[in-house]
Amino acid sequence: MPSQEMALPRLEMLSREQCEAIHRASLEILRRTGVRIYHAGALELLRETDAIISDEQQAAGGSRQALVRFPPGLVEWALRQAPSRISLCHRGTSQVAAPLEGREVSFGPGSDCPNYLDPRTGARRAFTRADVIDCVHLVDALPTLDFCMSMGIPADLGTANAYRQQFALMLEHTTKPIVFVCDDRADCEVIAALASAAAGGMAQLRLNPTLLLYSEPSTPLKHSETATGKLLYMAEQSLPIVHSPAPMMGGTAPVTLAGGLALGNAEVLSSLVMHQLTRPGAPFVYGSGLHHMDMKTTISVYGAPEFQLARVAVAEMGRYYGLPTWGYAGHSDGCTMDEQAAADSAFSVLIALLAGSNLVHDVGYLEAGLTTSPEMILLTAELISMMRRFMGGMTLDAEALALEVIDRVGPGGDFLTEKHTLNHFRELWQPALFDRRRLEEWVAAGRLPLGRRLQEKTVALIEEHEPEPLPPGLHEEVAYILGQGEGA
Repeated sequence: MPSQEMALPRLEMLSREQCEAIHRASLEILRRTGVRIYHAGALELLRETDAIISDEQQAAGGSRQALVRFPPGLVEWALRQAPSRISLCHRGTSQVAAPLEGREVSFGPGSDCPNYLDPRTGARRAFTRADVIDCVHLVDALPTLDFCMSMGIPADLGTANAYRQQFALMLEHTTKPIVFVCDDRADCEVIAALASAAAGGMAQLRLNPTLLLYSEPSTPLKHSETATGKLLYMAEQSLPIVHSPAPMMGGTAPVTLAGGLALGNAEVLSSLVMHQLTRPGAPFVYGSGLHHMDMKTTISVYGAPEFQLARVAVAEMGRYYGLPTWGYAGHSDGCTMDEQAAADSAFSVLIALLAGSNLVHDVGYLEAGLTTSPEMILLTAELISMMRRFMGGMTLDAEALALEVIDRVGPGGDFLTEKHTLNHFRELWQPALFDRRRLEEWVAAGRLPLGRRLQEKTVALIEEHEPEPLPPGLHEEVAYILGQGEGA
């Protein structure tokens, strides 16, 4: 449809000139201040460039570290190599579930909360393996969620290879693409092997990726050995990664948004250089989890206008570079599924859609990422559905303007019986969870407030949804791969 026939909501904050100013500031940080790298392989890669390596040290155990300063041309070379589009696919198919490009927005939950807000009892308690399965079933059941993360750290899995076991659980209980976290390169190798088995081989996994690694450099301006090892492994395999720093303004970053943005951007760009030196053209998602420290509580804040301003700026910097982007939504600093959580979730979902962040995680987070709430996941799914309709805007063609219909009905008529109404009324959004009935009908139906409806529907979806099972023989292959990797 021609663009003049559509009116769409849109949010713009940074001009191209302002993006260039942030870019130049980050280049200056990398040229003048540099980053400290703790990975011998990355340092060897950088020796082959015109990067300046100094203050090199060897620590106990043979590991090495050095300060590295980057010339602007090296950074801009790396930016030219990385692809502008990544398509995350459903398990075992080439069907795209999350297209990461332009202003396309895909939503999913977060990872690794120690606490679970049990929808059956209302109790906040430690996560278990069964809870992870319940949460994955819920995500798999909700069409407004496009990818899965683990959501919790199961206390009953122990500490040995827990991330591998988490991934295996997600692989078994959803066909949606999986954004995973892990400890080290050895974890990456096993998890990639599991995904490869489900995809029909590594070549198919690269072509139709069903996984993406979320990892982080250490703010300010440090690249640890383990994080860099994961970064380089994903590049070697040409599998997608977001290597997103988490600058905390006032703590590990300047207290100003611009300063925190420039610092985080420098950390992303230095990561991208090492990534593209390993394998030019390997898929990389641009992200920076810029937060601020609340000086009253010392927490890292999620439910704040500054956090949402940072989300818009990060999305715009990613588009400026032509890279897919990483975002946040559906989260709250609140401790329970209440009015504060609902307000935070609604604000963050709308900003994510308006800003056009591509891969948006943390749906269901409470307590600034310490607790996952399945009811928060369900509420946010309803908000995503509503706000996607808002983002659809309005059509302005002749059919939508309806001049012939208006003339036919005339003064004092009605449009209820018109064919035009029959043809178009389904375009109006209908809630799956919110209740539009008047008081008498609501009372007659049992007076259920939203919180009660959330609780009942969440439990029903967890207990009744049946995810598509793994293909025959894959259970055994998953068990074999996990067993082979136990000593790694």
